Amino acid sequence: MKRWTAVDIKKMKGDKPWAMLTAYDALSASWVEAAGLPAVLVGDSLGMTSLGYESTLPVTMDEMVHHTAAVARGVERALVIADMPFMSYQSSMECGLANAGRFLKDAGADAVKVEGGSIRADLIEALVENGIPVLAHIGLTPQSVKELGGYRVQGTNSAAAQRIMDDAMAVEQAGAFAVVLECIPAELSAQITKALSIPTVGIGAGSSCDAQVLVISDVLGLSRKPVPSFVKPFAQLAPQIEEALATFKAAVEGGDFPDENQSY
Repeated sequence: MKRWTAVDIKKMKGDKPWAMLTAYDALSASWVEAAGLPAVLVGDSLGMTSLGYESTLPVTMDEMVHHTAAVARGVERALVIADMPFMSYQSSMECGLANAGRFLKDAGADAVKVEGGSIRADLIEALVENGIPVLAHIGLTPQSVKELGGYRVQGTNSAAAQRIMDDAMAVEQAGAFAVVLECIPAELSAQITKALSIPTVGIGAGSSCDAQVLVISDVLGLSRKPVPSFVKPFAQLAPQIEEALATFKAAVEGGDFPDENQSY
């Protein structure tokens, strides 16, 4: 079976909509693989979903490399995209190149994701020139949440919308193979999608994008915590898991497990 590449993803511009999910370990990656999704994102959202942090900001390169390697071991075909964590590329071009290289060399990733538009164009160009495919990320950029004043919709007035359009054009020109549009008005994402020759991947950006991405734990309903309004849970597994664990506990305490069928 042929493995998906960044070139393949880029060629999907304008085709039928396609889906992408996050994954954080080999098990969740195997679910994404089984669903036949072309790409899997090892998001720094693992800080909240897996590591117990309150935001993405504390996530380290070592943590991201560790989880990316696990995801890479869990797939055969899907393109593995590693999220560049906070301060792994902002301080210098050299820092960004070195850390992106770690994802490909040490973790088996196929591409990296970088937050930021025009301000990251030079870095994106340098990464691509050095053989590292880049998924750009504009609109709401969670690593800038403190500067943005919280998780809120971006591009809601004409000036802000123009800045996001400029960011989209800049990352395309720099060589990104696709761009994530997060939490922007649906009309703006439709305009950007029409203007670009690379795929747009929406998250809270309406239905006009070429693709959609969500956090896998949100899609599966694995947590009882509130989810963003743009999320549609396609299952509610948390109650089922809790019920199964409670049944296991009762079976052990009642002497019903293990029985002769689970004994040697």
